[in-house]
Amino acid sequence: MSALAISGALEAGLLFSLVALGVYLSFRVLNFPDLTVDGSFPLGAAATAVAIVNGVNPFLATAIGMLAGGAAGLVSGILNVRFRILNLLAGILTMVALYSINLRVMGRPNISLYGETTIFTPFETLLDFGIWTNCAVLLFIAVAMKFLVDWFLSTQIGLALRASGENPVMARAQSVGNGRMTLIGITLSNALVGLAGSLFAQSQGMADVSMGIGTIVTGLAALIIGETLLGSIKVVWATLGCLIGSVLYRFFIAAALNAGFLGIQAQDLNLVTAVVVAVAVVLSQARRNSRFRLWPALRRALTAPQPQKG
Repeated sequence: MSALAISGALEAGLLFSLVALGVYLSFRVLNFPDLTVDGSFPLGAAATAVAIVNGVNPFLATAIGMLAGGAAGLVSGILNVRFRILNLLAGILTMVALYSINLRVMGRPNISLYGETTIFTPFETLLDFGIWTNCAVLLFIAVAMKFLVDWFLSTQIGLALRASGENPVMARAQSVGNGRMTLIGITLSNALVGLAGSLFAQSQGMADVSMGIGTIVTGLAALIIGETLLGSIKVVWATLGCLIGSVLYRFFIAAALNAGFLGIQAQDLNLVTAVVVAVAVVLSQARRNSRFRLWPALRRALTAPQPQKG
């Protein structure tokens, strides 16, 4: 691959690592299959693009996109917690509604940001890394968000959030409000996704109403690849796996599309994505099953009575 293709894959991987962190909070920590992601990603992009075009400072516009994504997650949480709608269906309803809302926000199917000042503009002269400038900025943001998630999940609220997702009955017995934890977790999850959409629009120079299609698949693929490599027991390793898994996933896609001898073309992107996700799931299950098969043997070896000496 060329240096441009490598930098593009790295940039996309770092961007979608924020999505993977959001998916980790909803799917793994809260055990909440949230499909709002496919709508909150373009919502963050749309809100940021509209703000930038109207002269808002790009850093403030990025915060607006993040808050917009969090608001979308809050709606899904309210549908589930207050109106008792199944979590999967709540996410689908919000995702479908957001397509129309995104059109309303932008006023048209897409908005161009070419020639506009974005969050990356000041660093183009400050860092002067050429095609790697955006990668450097996104790496800093991704690592910062990873440490923020680690810190949050170690706080009292974060521990309550983890307890609520792991064992709701036990959490309720410890006076933890499961509904309140769901609202907090899904809001934070989609805020991260909205931030990813905001940065994606500024990086690519446009926001499009259909740019969120398949976002949840990308986030899950990154999450599963990271768990396969680093495991998911400790939060620190799980969040690091989100970053590494996202970057590796984008490199797999880029390598497949640039491997001319395989005959893969741009229209085969969805096929390649499905294959990569399927392989990641199979490897994850194989890793888990091998661990469970080895554990009884290790336990028997450790607990077996020692032979008595003559």
